[in-house]
Amino acid sequence: MKKVIIGVIAAAFMSLSVWAQDTLLKPGHPDEYTVKKGDTLWDISGTFLNLPWKWPEIWHANPQIDNPHLIYPGDLIHLVYVDGRARLTSERTLKLNPSGTDKLSPSVRVISTDSAISTIPLDRIDSFLSRSRIVDDETVFATAPYILAGPQKRIVAGAGDEAYARGDFKDLTSFGIYRKGEVYRDPVTKEPLGVLASGVGTVSIKSLKDDIATVNVIRATEEVRIGDFLLPSEDRATNSTFFPSGPEADITGQIIGVESGVRQVGKFNVVMINRGDREGIKVGNVLAIYKKGEVVKDRVHGGKVALPDERAGILMVFRTFKKMSLALVLEADRPLSVGDSLQNP
Repeated sequence: MKKVIIGVIAAAFMSLSVWAQDTLLKPGHPDEYTVKKGDTLWDISGTFLNLPWKWPEIWHANPQIDNPHLIYPGDLIHLVYVDGRARLTSERTLKLNPSGTDKLSPSVRVISTDSAISTIPLDRIDSFLSRSRIVDDETVFATAPYILAGPQKRIVAGAGDEAYARGDFKDLTSFGIYRKGEVYRDPVTKEPLGVLASGVGTVSIKSLKDDIATVNVIRATEEVRIGDFLLPSEDRATNSTFFPSGPEADITGQIIGVESGVRQVGKFNVVMINRGDREGIKVGNVLAIYKKGEVVKDRVHGGKVALPDERAGILMVFRTFKKMSLALVLEADRPLSVGDSLQNP
C-alpha cells in the first residue's frame, strides 16, 4: 500500500510538472526559430512562452558553446524535450560546406560579445544606463559645483568648448554634468525617494583659482547651460546583460514617474517605481502592472462598487537605487499611467 501511495504522489507531481510546462508554452508555438538582427531575448521567448520572463527556467545549457546565454543573429533556437521537460537550445550556424550550401552544426566560434542580441532593447534605456541617475538626497544639489558661464560670455557650451564653473571641487578633476529633474515622493507615505539627475555631458578641470574652475567640455549630448550641476563621475560598470526573475519577496508598489515627464505610459517607456534596494528589488526583477478597477454604479441594489484591478502589462527593472528603481515597460495591453500599481508577476 505504501508503494502505491508513493507511486500516486509521484504521478501527481509528474502530472503537475507537465501541466506547468503546458501552461508555460504558448499555444501554437514553433519547434524552432532562426534569430534575426534586431531580435531580443524577450522577443524570442515570447515566440515560445506565455510568460517570456521565465525563459531562464527552460534554457538548456549547450556544453559546446562557451556562454549559452549569448545568442547571435543566424542562430537556430530549438524547442526540445529533455527527460520529459521542455528546453530551449541554440545551434550555431557556420558556412563551411564545400558545396557552397549552408550547413547547420553545433560548434565553437569566436564572436564579439557586442554582436550578441540583448535581453531587451538597450537603445530604449541607454541614457539611463550610462548618463542619468537618481540622487537620493536633494540637498546634494545645494552644495554641488555648477556651470557659472559659457565661453566668451555665452550662456551655453558644447563639446570641445571651455566653460567656467564655481564650487568646491574636492580635489577631483572629472565630473558629470547634470540637470536637476523631478523630485519623486512616495504616493502613499509622501517620503522623498530621490531626484532625477539628467546627464548632459562630462567635463575635466583645466585650471582652478579659488573656487572658480576653467573646465573643458569633453562630451555633451545636448547644450550645456549656466546652472547645470557638476557631480562626481560614477565609478560603476554599465550592465547591459539582464536575466529576468521574479522578486524574492512579495512586492507591491506603484509607477511614480515616466521619462520626459508625461503621464501616459506605453510599451518600451522607461518608468520610475517606488521600490528599490531597501525593499530587495534587484536588476532583472519583473513586475506585473495593474490598472485600478473602475467605480461603477450598481443599478440593481444601488450604490457604487469598485471593480477588481486588472492586469495590464509587464515591466522589468534595469537599474536600482536605495528607495526607487528604473524599469522598462515590456508589455502593455492597454494605455498605462502614473499611479498604476505593481505586484509580483
